[in-house]
Amino acid sequence: MGDLSGHVRRNRAFWNQKAGEFVEAGEKAWERGTPVWGIWQVPESELRMLPDSVAGKDVIELGCGTAYVSAWLTGRGARVVGIDNSEAQLATARKLQRKHGLDFPLVHGNAESLGYPDASFDLAISEYGVCMWADPCRWVPEAARVLRPGGQLAFLTSSFLLTLCMSDEDVPAADRLLRPAFGTFRVDWPTDPVDTAVAAVWIRGGRLD
Repeated sequence: MGDLSGHVRRNRAFWNQKAGEFVEAGEKAWERGTPVWGIWQVPESELRMLPDSVAGKDVIELGCGTAYVSAWLTGRGARVVGIDNSEAQLATARKLQRKHGLDFPLVHGNAESLGYPDASFDLAISEYGVCMWADPCRWVPEAARVLRPGGQLAFLTSSFLLTLCMSDEDVPAADRLLRPAFGTFRVDWPTDPVDTAVAAVWIRGGRLD
C-alpha cells in the first residue's frame, strides 16, 4: 500500500493510543444492529445515508474503527471490507466479530492508497473515520478509483464551522471564529500526553507537499 505519509504515521500512533476509549461505544453499536449516525445518533430512517438496499453489494468502509458500520451493512446482506489505520482499533473489531459470529475482512492499511483494483466496490462509506486523518486530495480520488460506475461515496465528518470555532485547548467550541476560514487546510491538534501534533481533522481541499 506504499509508504505512509507523515500525517498518516502520526495519526496511526494517536489512534492506537486512544483505541481503548472506543471499546465500550463499539460494543454498544454492534449490539444496536440498526444504524444511527454521528454524535447525535440520528436514525438511518431519518438521515438515509445508505442506499435503499445493500444486499449483494460490495462495500468498503474507510476508517472502520471498531467496525460497527461494517457489521450493520453485513447484517443487511452486503459484502463488506473494513480498512483502518489503527491496529488497536481493528483488534477490538475482531473480538466483536467473534462475539457476534460475523466474518468479513478487516484490513490494516491506509485509505490514501487502497490495495484493490479499479471498480471493486459499489459503495464506499465513512462515519468520521478516514475524514479524521487522511488528506482529501488523496483519499477521495482513491475512493473514486475503487468505485464502480454509478457507485456511491457516503461520509460524515465534523463541520468546517465547528473546527473554525475550536481552539487548541481542551475546551468546548467558542461562539466566535478562532481560526481563519481562508487558507486553512488542516489543523494539527495537540495531543495529551503525546507531545507531537496530530493532523486529526482535514477541513478543506488543497495539496500537501
